Amino acid sequence: MAALLEPGMLVRHPEQPDWGLGQVQSNIDNKVTVNFEHAGKVVIDMTRVFLVPVVGTDHP
Repeated sequence: MAALLEPGMLVRHPEQPDWGLGQVQSNIDNKVTVNFEHAGKVVIDMTRVFLVPVVGTDHP
């Protein structure tokens, strides 16, 4: 899944809904840097967490 995430894509963290919508900043070796609305910049290890892509009308 990590290979599908590109900079600019919108995602949500399934275990941290209070972080809000996140935008992918970079994706290098299963480490995805995401800037979340309410948590700021977070580096996610995609071998441990499955970020959920947000498409179409999934976000306000």
